[in-house]
Order: sequence, then structure tokens, then C-alpha cells
Amino acid sequence: MRMIVLTATLAAVLAAGAPTGGPATRPADGFRSLFNGKDLTGWDGDPKLWSVADGAITGDTGKGIRRNSFLIWKGGQVTDFELRLKYRIVGGNSGIQFRGKDLGKWAVAGYQADIDAGNRYTGILYEERGRAFLARVGEKVVIGADGKRKVVAKVGEPAKIKAAIKPEQWHEYVIVARGEHIVLRIDGMVTVDVTDADPRRRRAGVLALQLHAGKGMKIQFKDIRLKALAPPATAPASAPAPRRGGATPGTAE
Repeated sequence: MRMIVLTATLAAVLAAGAPTGGPATRPADGFRSLFNGKDLTGWDGDPKLWSVADGAITGDTGKGIRRNSFLIWKGGQVTDFELRLKYRIVGGNSGIQFRGKDLGKWAVAGYQADIDAGNRYTGILYEERGRAFLARVGEKVVIGADGKRKVVAKVGEPAKIKAAIKPEQWHEYVIVARGEHIVLRIDGMVTVDVTDADPRRRRAGVLALQLHAGKGMKIQFKDIRLKALAPPATAPASAPAPRRGGATPGTAE
């Protein structure tokens, strides 16, 4: 009986899209910390670029790097989740990669919640090595099964959102991804709201932090917490109307 209960519990966790690995226990609110505040245990990146300073994960490119380089969380893949962290950037461009594909040599492809020192891109949803810009700040976007992107509403005024994100200060970034629906928030402000029904979208993958190619830059992250969410309920498909003569049409693949 005990084996049956344990098996059922494990199945429930996996069905909820919980990442594998990492700490065995979680706080009552369901979030677990991904960073111990001391070293890069549980993370993998170029040691020449990533370290821990001032109690924060710190990426520093010095005079610059030729290609994007990522610090990858090794605790498993993320599917449906809420991620909360704080960041501070000095110069350059960065981002938080999720549901990504690990390409090796600290390269990652996939969704990215963007960050940059000038707030030109901070708060947008981008796809690294993929479809590029998916939603810009202030946009509510629907991407159809045909891959076409449509802005259907506003979630805020871009100028006001950008003006509230002060340079070289700590800000809170929140990513909620549940099925096709992705919402990004900075300091409580919704920056984008995206429904992505494109068959090319990634449903699961790695979590990673970016250092961007180009001139020297520095980015710090701390208070990184992750919570697995239950997958969205799938509405039952409506029964097709019978054809004349009573025959039921087949289902298209």
C-alpha cells in the first residue's frame, strides 16, 4: 500500500510540471530557492564569466565577449512554473532563458525574458535562436497556430513602464508560464502577456541566465525562487456535428 501511495505522489508531481533535482523539501508557499547565496552549486557556466559577489550571482564580461554565454541551472527542466528573482544590470544586455534548449558550450535557445541597461528591451519576450521578438513592452499578444503574431490589447504604457525601471538598481522580475500563456512582470508591472499557440513553441526546457555578446557588461541575480504550477486544464473537444445520413466525420491530425 505504501508503494502505491508513493508512486501516485510522484506521478502527481510530474504531472504538475515540477522540475527534477534540487532540494527535496520546499517552503509552504511552494517556492524553492535555486541559489544558496554563497557559490554556484547547481549551476553551470563559464567560470571566467560567472561568479558570486555581494551575495549575488554575478556575470561580468570584462572588456566584452564574442558570443552570448549562459549560466544554466542544472536542477532539471521547467515546464509550467512561476519564477521570481531580483536583478541589477550595469551596461549591456542580458535575459532570463526558460523552457530553453541546451546547445552545449554554454549556449541556449528558447524563450527569453529580456533585460538591458538602457531599458530598450527590458520586459520584452524574445526567442533566442528562434522567432526573435514575440512581444514588446506593453503588448498583449496572441500567436496563432499559423505562427502569426497579433497584438490584441495593451497591458500598460511602454514609456511609463520603462521610466519606472531605474538604471543600476535592483528590480524584481517575475515570469509565469502555464501552457501557452506567458506573463512577465517587473516590480509588479505587467510588461507583456502572451498566448503562444505556435506549434514551434517550446513546452519544456532549461532555465538559464544570459551574458550578451558585445562590449563589457555586468549583471547580478539574487533571491531566485521557483514554483512548479499545475498544467492548465484542457477543455474537452466538442463532438463534431454528424454529416447528412448519420455518418460522423473523422478527426483531422
